Amino acid sequence: MSEIKRIGVGARMSEAVCYNGIAWLAGQVGTPGASVTDQTKACLAEVDRILAEVGSDKTRILSTQIWLADMADFAEMNAVWDAWVPKGNTPARATGEAKLATPEYRVEVIVTAALA
Repeated sequence: MSEIKRIGVGARMSEAVCYNGIAWLAGQVGTPGASVTDQTKACLAEVDRILAEVGSDKTRILSTQIWLADMADFAEMNAVWDAWVPKGNTPARATGEAKLATPEYRVEVIVTAALA
């Protein structure tokens, strides 16, 4: 049986959990109150950081869920996403609107990736 490895373990959650060749990342958010562009960039930078820590990278992302506080921000978020996501290695993705943890959060990104 494969071992479960937890990264960045906290009292409430871990930054990532790895098992059987898969990494599940916790939802990543940017600086509260920043623009959608800046929050998306911050989310994706954290995804890059955590993936590197678990021994993976964005070319190995299997699926992504993106939550927006307002779907009116879809195009602004997508402009950042499209510049970041590796061409030819785009994951399955879903984007929806949700009330996030605080009103100052406008974007949350959740990733599942294969380990290298």
